[in-house]
Amino acid sequence: MELRDCRADTTPMTTADASASPPAAPFGRALCAMITPFTEAGALDLDGAQRLADRLVSEGCDGLVLSGTTGESPTTTDAEKSELVRAVKEAVGERASVVAGVGTFDTRHTVELAQAAQKAGADGLLVVAPYYSRPPQDAVEAHFREVADAAGLPLVLYDIPGRTGTRIEPETLIRLAEHPRIVAVKDCSYDFLGAQKVLSRTELAYYAGCDEHNLALYAVGGAGYISTVANVVPARLRAVLDAFEAGDTPVSARLQQRATPLIELMMSAGLPGTVTAKALLNALGLPAGPVRAPLRPAGREATDGLLAEYERLVAA
Repeated sequence: MELRDCRADTTPMTTADASASPPAAPFGRALCAMITPFTEAGALDLDGAQRLADRLVSEGCDGLVLSGTTGESPTTTDAEKSELVRAVKEAVGERASVVAGVGTFDTRHTVELAQAAQKAGADGLLVVAPYYSRPPQDAVEAHFREVADAAGLPLVLYDIPGRTGTRIEPETLIRLAEHPRIVAVKDCSYDFLGAQKVLSRTELAYYAGCDEHNLALYAVGGAGYISTVANVVPARLRAVLDAFEAGDTPVSARLQQRATPLIELMMSAGLPGTVTAKALLNALGLPAGPVRAPLRPAGREATDGLLAEYERLVAA
């Protein structure tokens, strides 16, 4: 797939030009952090992955991120990750970008996964900060540079310190932005000021990684979102960005607000987003299947609550 150039044009812009030009979005604007479907026996469900990917793209996603947090990357094998990329790329073709999660706590292993994802047909790579070891910032920077040097694809840096234990500090991101293959950030830092600081000093494309920030980050120059909630309501979330791009801020705000109760239930009600997304997809008869241990499926009460809120949103 031919990606859009994420580097800004150097031609001076008038005020009218700036307001009319959306921020650069190298992988599209509405991206889904796609779950990884499994069979009831727990095996990788490639047919289900293709059917789900086709549905997501048909309903407004212009990019799919595989093998991230929502995709249960810690419990899928290297071979499964590559198989998933090949299957999803075959299903969506040139209709959407496919970004492969390849981040681990081991630089050498991350490089191997990056090269395998490229061979499998990925358009870009999602690389999380190395976790558990809690390296200092110079080591974090060196990790990302080594992966970017070894890979032939553009990188999305994944800043999620709540899971990794290590922040990609704004100053580190500003330095890394100089690398030609480091083009974007998935932001789960909950540091809105830090995100704006990086946006103001670099040409990195910033994607909201927390659904409650989709509109807010977009409004200050973000590229879009990489959303877990988009697994179940892709068109509803895409409509938020579409309304904002059309210049109708009040409508975009109302659409974001309508989605907030479902976002809260899926992402902030005590269960991981992978668990809630799969519970809803299974309840709707869509490809998902079980989660892999140590995750456990949502209970009946939680699933019923999710389904009721989903039905309220789609009926609005």
